[in-house]
Amino acid sequence: MSATPTSEQTPDAPRGPLQGVRVVEIGGIGPGPFAAMLLADMGADVIRLDRKGELALVRPEFDVTRRGRPSVAVDLKHADAKALVLDLCRSADVLLEGFRPGVMERLGLGPADTAAVNPKLVYGRMTGYGQDGPMANVAGHDINYIAVAGALGGMARRGERPLAPLNLVGDYGGGGMLLAFGVVCGVLEARVSGRGQVVDAAMVDGAALLTSLFHGLRAGGMWKDEPGTNLLDSGAPFYEVYATADGGHVAVGAIEPQFYARLLELVGIPAEEAPQYDLAAWPALKERFAEVFAGRTREEWAAILEGEEACATAVQGMFEAPGHPHMAARGSFTTLDGLVQPSAAPRFDRTPGAARPVPGDVPAALEGWGVNAERLAALREAGALVLPD
Repeated sequence: MSATPTSEQTPDAPRGPLQGVRVVEIGGIGPGPFAAMLLADMGADVIRLDRKGELALVRPEFDVTRRGRPSVAVDLKHADAKALVLDLCRSADVLLEGFRPGVMERLGLGPADTAAVNPKLVYGRMTGYGQDGPMANVAGHDINYIAVAGALGGMARRGERPLAPLNLVGDYGGGGMLLAFGVVCGVLEARVSGRGQVVDAAMVDGAALLTSLFHGLRAGGMWKDEPGTNLLDSGAPFYEVYATADGGHVAVGAIEPQFYARLLELVGIPAEEAPQYDLAAWPALKERFAEVFAGRTREEWAAILEGEEACATAVQGMFEAPGHPHMAARGSFTTLDGLVQPSAAPRFDRTPGAARPVPGDVPAALEGWGVNAERLAALREAGALVLPD
């Protein structure tokens, strides 16, 4: 299906439930910018300070995670830039940073330094391995963090090597989302106590947290250590992805008996030939399902299954998803500056968030943070700050 993006969001869209929360973001890649994007989508006033001269993973105009907030490049080793950061922190609720442990302290911008100018500041720290522990200062990426946390080891078909789930579990699910959740919790607590605190958001912790269910299932004797043999890891024939006649795929998740029964009716397999929880029959039944699904195209199966109580859907390509009728009807994707991208989530009925473009007038945005034109010019002249083109 072709992408049919929803209506363009505008800068004057509702500000969201975090209106009034101010965030200083020290620029980085991966989970930190994602957390900042989530906060900005929900109405927080976020200003991003990029590291001067840093090479970006993708050109800024194509980096969706930069949306909704202005950015400037600063030389954090420059005394004037350090003073600027501390001044911004005076009126901020949150600071986000993603350096290795100890880097911000060496720059004179650690938790103690910022607390001295704003005791209520919530200091959000995003790392892979955390602020302490034997691997705290070791380099890594998403795939390493989810490996150490045990999440990657469970993502494999029987007899096959683990398959990394893009960078969704470590960087974003166990990283950026956990950081955003943590700093919002910190802001709420600071409004009661009058005191900020450090939020140590580590991707190993977040990825481990996402595996909570499976630790319980194993303890209860309902999960085996061999990947690809269990209910949710491709072991069950009714929780699996099957190829279709045209090279597409169908995702089946008919766990409950009533949904499984309906699935059997729709695909034409007699119930007496397909006992759902006879584990010994699972391998043969998977072959039976595979043969059936290979007999029709993806769209034919979508027409048969997606409106039914069978928990079965066509698998959309990542860039096909905006054109799916359900996603289009909900406005799950939007267009900003000509770029199709996911909309803000979750949704609020009274103070909705919104995906917003990067503000075009960066000096005006900085002025809202108390950086007037005279100081901005002085910072640029000193080489402490570089405005975007």
